[in-house]
Amino acid sequence: MIEDIQTAIPLGFLLSFMIGPVFFVLLETSATKGFRAGVSLDIGVIIADIVFLTIAYFSSFQLLENLSNQPGLFVFGGMILLVYGIFLFVKKAKKRANVKATKGTYLGLLAKGFLLNFINIGVLAFWLGLIIVVGPSLDNDPNRMFVFFSTVILVYFGTDLLKIILAKQLKRYLTQERIVLIKKGLGIILIICGIVLIIKGFLPKDRFDIKDEIEKIEKI
Repeated sequence: MIEDIQTAIPLGFLLSFMIGPVFFVLLETSATKGFRAGVSLDIGVIIADIVFLTIAYFSSFQLLENLSNQPGLFVFGGMILLVYGIFLFVKKAKKRANVKATKGTYLGLLAKGFLLNFINIGVLAFWLGLIIVVGPSLDNDPNRMFVFFSTVILVYFGTDLLKIILAKQLKRYLTQERIVLIKKGLGIILIICGIVLIIKGFLPKDRFDIKDEIEKIEKI
């Protein structure tokens, strides 16, 4: 269990810096409306992630059951991460508009955060690929998977709280050039993960240990 938690921590931190609309709306809301407003918005985002994660888990349950006998199915998860990484890397950065935080109750901000994240189908694809990749390393044990992904979400949320507190400073230093570099960096990491998994998916079963590969990727 401790090893699962240690593996999940860097992943949760990485996910918190996935640059997208939610990232900037969270910073804008936190900087203009305060800490509580930022937390309300972020809780909505987290709820959407939990919903997507649940959908991805149950939709891939049968696939996970078969992975131990068909390691080539890792290619599927690798392809999802590869495509997602290429998308992040090649997508042209749009000029940032001055996003204004809308007025409303904390419940309204929570709903806004949920919808901002939920309408992005790429989030579902990402969680699905991640479950397929990580599941076998956790022996497809529901308890271990619960601990692993709970840790990911908690670290993700904890890092978001730091972003909310430092929102004004982060907005000041996030220039267009730096945003592009961050996106490309995240894209490269996902591309590497995808390629490694695709290649290893074709190797004999006794030469493939997904947990070892995840540890190698984290050291990149």
